[in-house]
Amino acid sequence: MYETTTTKEKLRLFTIILIPILVTQISMYLMNFFDTVMSGQAGAIDLAGVAIGSSLWVPIFTGINGILLAITPIIAHLIGAKASDQIAKKVQQGVYLATALALIIVVIGAFILNPILQAMDLETEVRYTAKYYIIWLVTGIVPLFIFNTLRCFIDALGQTRISMIIILISLPINIFFNYIFIFGKFGIPAFGGIGSGIATALTYWLVCFIAVWVLYKIHPFRGYNLFSNWVRPNLSEWWEQLKIGLPIGFSIFFETSIFSAVTLLMSIYSTYTIAAHQAAINFASLLYMIPLSVGIALTIAVGFEVGGKRFADARTYGYLGISGGIFIAIFAGLVLYIFNDMVANLYSDNPKVIELTKQFIYYAIFFQLADAFGAPIQGVLRGYKDVNVTLITSFVSYWIIGLPSGWLLANYTPLEPFGYWVGIIVGLSCGAVTLLWRLLYLQKKHKLA
Repeated sequence: MYETTTTKEKLRLFTIILIPILVTQISMYLMNFFDTVMSGQAGAIDLAGVAIGSSLWVPIFTGINGILLAITPIIAHLIGAKASDQIAKKVQQGVYLATALALIIVVIGAFILNPILQAMDLETEVRYTAKYYIIWLVTGIVPLFIFNTLRCFIDALGQTRISMIIILISLPINIFFNYIFIFGKFGIPAFGGIGSGIATALTYWLVCFIAVWVLYKIHPFRGYNLFSNWVRPNLSEWWEQLKIGLPIGFSIFFETSIFSAVTLLMSIYSTYTIAAHQAAINFASLLYMIPLSVGIALTIAVGFEVGGKRFADARTYGYLGISGGIFIAIFAGLVLYIFNDMVANLYSDNPKVIELTKQFIYYAIFFQLADAFGAPIQGVLRGYKDVNVTLITSFVSYWIIGLPSGWLLANYTPLEPFGYWVGIIVGLSCGAVTLLWRLLYLQKKHKLA
């Protein structure tokens, strides 16, 4: 990161930061995308099992990852304030916290996974696939969370291309592992959907080792001596990260878990409906990586400017992000509308699943519009370290407004499963409007300061 003076320079720097983040986020999500698509080719039961497993796993993963995202504004502020000598200590404490959180999730999951799956009205084969998909996936949770912490540090320095390269290396390896473990190749038994969990866990270990090697060997990262003179775990340092990270994590959890809750509520419908819902959500979530990447880039840029007390520059980046959100909303909607038939055929060759998927995708167009506005604004607010309002907004919009309205529409109107999607649209729209109001208020406050 470096200081800029003109809007043109800011746009150029923002683009340099954004494009690698976008490639990285899409590549990371493509792991889940190929898990779903390749599992679907193994059968509708495998696709439904992975759908249920993902619905339980993704909110946990994204929520904890939100806590780890606090490292990005913390490091960005230190760089903007020219306090680089404190960075190694912050990252080391972040690694300790990531490991502790991973172990806590493993212990809790060991007690609650079976009761949750047993409480759901699932076919026996679907429940079995979901259970062991999650179990194998969790074997890679510690390296995954450590990698995400290290990646936040890399990105905060503005070196987003490095994260991109690491993920681009790992993606084809993940696909290759999927091929081996899902379909049974090279003497390995065919595990079906469960095999995608094995493949993804192995990939998590791989990306963690690559990231550690990069930070140890390559300039400018080795200059920070992250792995030298390790400090002891410090609960007060953890709390500094948690004060920022917990609101971010819960905000992301509330947003992602509503999709998971909808999937779980849909367990009363047929396996074909669950599979089609998961296919549509999976592709829509892939498109969501675009506004999410804009949000991450804005956190870095705005955090750098706010750390240096350059509030006018931070405001300019905010405007760039909102403008990008408008373009992204149009782009995402067009992609979903034009390619809906092609997308449906990617996930299954079953005519019932294909037809239902196409119907779900039409609804996905509308909540993409709200996402495209909301995610960049959240990124700006994280750059200001303003995270508590986002937490409240997420909870109210998604769980007080979105899910109950979806349940009512699904159970008391002819919309049935599509009613849940209308509820999601309502919740996301309310959240986006509220976040825009908060951003304008915050910018005005700093302008007057």
